[in-house]
Amino acid sequence: MPNRSKTVLIVDDERDLRDCIAELLEMSGYRVAQAANGLAALELLAATPKPGMVLLDKMMPVMDGYEFLLQVRGDPTYRELPVLMMTADAGFRAPPETLGLLHKPLDLDNLLRLVGQHCPPT
Repeated sequence: MPNRSKTVLIVDDERDLRDCIAELLEMSGYRVAQAANGLAALELLAATPKPGMVLLDKMMPVMDGYEFLLQVRGDPTYRELPVLMMTADAGFRAPPETLGLLHKPLDLDNLLRLVGQHCPPT
């Protein structure tokens, strides 16, 4: 069953990409939060209401997406939080504890479809 929150947390070190995804999601009826790395995302999760889902880049400085995922799955509060990973790494496979994987450059129609399945817009 989809989460009731309409907020999508975008975690990616590429600011232009975060801003592009945020604009697309906001135009589609979502609220958006952003973090530049996994550590900043964990801090944001601790300080704000739980988002409906997370769009998570694999490769980032400070704390990468996989380490963030391990931290989130180890916390009972966020264990079931829907996470969709993104990467430019063509050989990477989505960890089983995620919704799946989007390869960069992103197919924005597919992104909206997948987000809509797990976090319906307002």
